[in-house]
Amino acid sequence: MKWIKADWPAPANVHALTTLRSGGYSQGAFDSFNLAAHVGDDDHHVSHNRQLLKDILALPAEPLWLNQIHSHQVVSADQQTSAVQADAAFSNLPGKVCVVMTADCLPLLVTTADGQSIAAIHAGWRGLLAGVIEHTLAAMPAGDKLVWLGPAIGPKQFQVGDDVRQAFVEKNPQWASAFQRQKEGKWLMDIYSAARQILHEKGIQRVFGGRFCTVNESDSFFSYRRDGKTGRMASLIWRE
Repeated sequence: MKWIKADWPAPANVHALTTLRSGGYSQGAFDSFNLAAHVGDDDHHVSHNRQLLKDILALPAEPLWLNQIHSHQVVSADQQTSAVQADAAFSNLPGKVCVVMTADCLPLLVTTADGQSIAAIHAGWRGLLAGVIEHTLAAMPAGDKLVWLGPAIGPKQFQVGDDVRQAFVEKNPQWASAFQRQKEGKWLMDIYSAARQILHEKGIQRVFGGRFCTVNESDSFFSYRRDGKTGRMASLIWRE
């Protein structure tokens, strides 16, 4: 098992990372550290991978695995003990593990500056448009926050149609800068840029990460857009 540790000046009691695709039990298209139970992988392999995750990282609790639906739904990991439909989770207690799974969509890990509240957000373009970032921030205590943008599809690979761009620009004209015309009816979307705009509008200036491309870096990351049938990485955050 391998992972990327969040590169940000978070409080020492906050732990945050994204897993990589290697070092697990899954085979074939899910080779090898797939953590998703909904993609067609062998259930036993997923279970072994999740146990390996808990053992190697010495997690304080079972992560709150979400049934992600590309929505703005946010849940409290302090009140949930099993899978629930949502695309973000937050916690105000020590020992709770928030997690989202991705394979091109953008994972965001959030902590308050005092390290007392944390969150994990799954944001594809639908989630961004629906306001999943805003809803999550609203569920957390007010005050200074830090955000780490985990591995997502890069700005040179995320092709979308006129309909997607129009939906964003109609909601906020400033989002136009996140799109680059590629050809008639097609645009390249910078999902990192779109997320940063939301965060800055919410007064969050300390935003880190956002330098990877899940499509281009096939040795490290699963990518649904590249491979179709594939696994999922997990982005986790917890506090002591």
